[in-house]
Amino acid sequence: MSHPATSRATSLTPQQPQLAGARRIAHVVSVTGAKAVAVVERSTAGTDRRPERIEIGAVTKIATPRSVVIGLVSSVSSAMPETAESQQDLELVELSLAGEITVGWDDRLAFARGVANIPTVGDPVFMADSADLKLVYMQSTQAAVEIGVLHQDATIPARLLVDELLGKHFIVVGTTGCGKSSALTVILQSILAEYRHARMVILDIHDEYQQAFGDKAALLDTNNLQLPFWLLNFQELSKALASTEDTRDTEIEILGEAVLMAKRRYSEAQAGRLRKAPDNAGITVDTPTPFRLSDVVAYIDEHLGRLERVRSTLPYRRLISRIEAFIADPRYGFMFGSLVIEDTMADTLGRIFRIPAGGQPITVINLASIPAEILDVVISLLSRLAFDLAVWSQGAVPLLLVCEEAHRYAPIGHDEVFMPTRQSLSRIAKEGRKYGVSLALITQRPSELDPTILSQCSTVIAMRLSTERDQEVVRANTHEGAFDMLDFLPLLADREAIILGQGAVMPMRVKFKNVGAGKPSSTLHAGFSSAWKNRHFDVEHLGEVVKNWRLSTKSKTSA
Repeated sequence: MSHPATSRATSLTPQQPQLAGARRIAHVVSVTGAKAVAVVERSTAGTDRRPERIEIGAVTKIATPRSVVIGLVSSVSSAMPETAESQQDLELVELSLAGEITVGWDDRLAFARGVANIPTVGDPVFMADSADLKLVYMQSTQAAVEIGVLHQDATIPARLLVDELLGKHFIVVGTTGCGKSSALTVILQSILAEYRHARMVILDIHDEYQQAFGDKAALLDTNNLQLPFWLLNFQELSKALASTEDTRDTEIEILGEAVLMAKRRYSEAQAGRLRKAPDNAGITVDTPTPFRLSDVVAYIDEHLGRLERVRSTLPYRRLISRIEAFIADPRYGFMFGSLVIEDTMADTLGRIFRIPAGGQPITVINLASIPAEILDVVISLLSRLAFDLAVWSQGAVPLLLVCEEAHRYAPIGHDEVFMPTRQSLSRIAKEGRKYGVSLALITQRPSELDPTILSQCSTVIAMRLSTERDQEVVRANTHEGAFDMLDFLPLLADREAIILGQGAVMPMRVKFKNVGAGKPSSTLHAGFSSAWKNRHFDVEHLGEVVKNWRLSTKSKTSA
């Protein structure tokens, strides 16, 4: 169509659409459900060749008596290839019906998903032009951000619908090196440019996003992040402190009694300090109130002294040993190393979730240096805090939680090792929309991600994906008539994606913006060809590495 979105519908009426000047390319010969098949028509300009080049993913329009139906090319083929005897072949185009353009109540043209006026045999098919693409993809009635350009027409910006994208969760999938982190950076930068009061938290597994957002990001790691152990619920605390030996169940029972006693003792001490009666009635093992690990150890030690048989003392001794190991190990200092126990819950929440934002609406939490033994516990805690903050604030603090390498800590299956994290993320996926908590998952292996969490992502940003199993999982979780476009995933170039779902007006193939200086770092070395030509590392550097290794800290860039 050659008319803009705001023009009056002078060329289209409910009875007979007028498509003067449109490039007719085919006519419909078959319609099945949300699919249509069309035969490509020959040019009448003295040549047997077709007038248009038709590619997979191209947008077309089909004229019906009451609307113009928009379709995406999902397949092209030649049913009767050209031979020496027949100089004319029969070319077929398969279309996925995605939506339609109709005349609105105000006599303006409008695009909407879904097709009420199904095409039939003989209806003409036209190639969509720039005006059509603008009408479909650049609707001004919904909040949207630009993330790149359409593959079909680089003059048309590719836009994501903010409320649909965030309100119903989204996932970015793609193989290693295709640009997932850069794509995420573009999306978040575009949102931050429009919404300066946004709140975002990135769980950065590989330390990629330190430079991605400049001074808009607050950077937290084990050196400046404080996550007091008493913020853990009992499931998380048990995961950290109880052993995996055959005495685990007994250890958990003992730990529960000790923690409850320690919390009540701290509450009584605080009440005495404030000269008021203690209120211990509502305290449980899951209540996020401070307590001292020394009180826990004292309780366990006291009960240990009453036992005589060596076997029966084993769970007590294991608990004490693990608690003391956590306190003494500097790697766990950000959680277990505080010498003074104070109620800093409000300060901790404010720092992590940017309340107030202070010009830094995004928090990048570097998890690369957190020991693997409690990484699951830390991610579970951060996810649960995000959800509980939204619940208890009654949705007053909408925020986005970004999970890099999500398949690593929310994997498919029923492995107890990842149970706390899987439950926390699953709760956000299923209930977060009601309270304003959005989930963004980034993964190169969607087939290894928990299906309950994956199924709640209503927008799929699919980049190059070569593994057939991963492609099948993405298809199975895509609620779009145009999912045939996903067959094209192995051929996508870097920074290209096919976007399906509620976050886009219609399925689209896009080229993301170049993030430039804010590009996430995907590797810490400059490359083998560069590193192996020059001497960058000697025995002095090795000594520094060993020193930092023993201290369980990361070596500085200047080392």
